[in-house]
Amino acid sequence: MNKVKKNKELNLVKSINKNVRSSTRKLKPILKSIVGKKVDYALRDLEFSNKRICTEVKKTLSSAIANAENNYQYDIDKLFVKEAYCGKQVIMKRFRPRAKGRASPIIKPYSNLTIILSELKEAQKEKHGTKG
Repeated sequence: MNKVKKNKELNLVKSINKNVRSSTRKLKPILKSIVGKKVDYALRDLEFSNKRICTEVKKTLSSAIANAENNYQYDIDKLFVKEAYCGKQVIMKRFRPRAKGRASPIIKPYSNLTIILSELKEAQKEKHGTKG
């Protein structure tokens, strides 16, 4: 109960995407590149990135924007990415036949993806204005 109240005071909006078919090692550099940016700049960067997983990150970011707009009536122009992080999920294990009756494992990792947006206030605008 207190957590919801605290989030409302801080103007935080969250979107979680579970079961993203990628390892955390591939996701982390993409997420680090969008943290601190305004939402429209982050979407633009994800749109023109040539990584396959950027489509999933873009979907999650768009979902967070929709949550902010519909549930909390925030202005999209004032939103920026406060946090973006990923965590490990399940790992599918498959095996590939090799010579002399052996087998080698294939590991197919999944990840959780969380994006937290916040609304820019007047004091923060000066700080984030040049970065975005």
